[in-house]
Formats: sequence, C-alpha cells, structure tokens
Amino acid sequence: MTQAPVPASVRADVWTWAIRLYPTRSAASAACKAGHVKINDISAKPANPVKPGDLIRALTPGGERIVVVTGLIQKRTSAALAATNFEDRTPPAPPKEERPAAILRDRGSGRPTKRDRRLVEKLRGREQ
Repeated sequence: MTQAPVPASVRADVWTWAIRLYPTRSAASAACKAGHVKINDISAKPANPVKPGDLIRALTPGGERIVVVTGLIQKRTSAALAATNFEDRTPPAPPKEERPAAILRDRGSGRPTKRDRRLVEKLRGREQ
C-alpha cells in the first residue's frame, strides 16, 4: 500500500469541516458563501485554497474562532487528530456579568406603579 501524497492546499470548506469548526460540510460551505470565513482577512469562497500558515477567522454558532493552519486534513477524523492540524488563537471569552437577583412581587399586588418601577431600577443601579 502506498500513502496518498500530502496535498499543497485543501478547500476552505473541507478544511473547516474536517477540523470541526462546523458540524457538516454543507454548513461549512454555507458559512463560506455567507462571508463568515476569512482566510488572511479576505472573505473565502468554499473552493479557496487553505495552506499551512494561513490565519482563518470563522464565525461559528459558538462565536468567532481564530485558528492558524499547521497541517492539512481532508477527512473528518477524531477531535484529537484534528487538533494537531491547527493552532487555536481565539481569545478567551469575557467573564459573565453578575446579574442582580430577580425582584419578586407579592402575588395579587397588581401591576407595578411608576414609583415601583423607579425603585426597582434604582435597586438594579440603572437610575435615569
């Protein structure tokens, strides 16, 4: 058996699908067509070539991902093997803001008045 030669480049939709940025190849292709995938800050069509060293910015359902191509992969494999073909440079997500506790009203007390609403806003720190 002979090994398949290592390609010089891979299609953008195939590579983003293979490294698991998108769940299906059609989703990766649709993201490319919609302009959600950029190769070196240039919008990529699905057939644009991806080469080692390229910077990929992809808008995924989980947020924007920034990756650098370190290896080429054409088939979807395990997540561990896929992770060896890119370097993730996505900045960490900002910490979630603390939310004030919900203000509960007594049952049957009716609709809040303007004064009640202003007091609630003051408690939440959103005075007008």
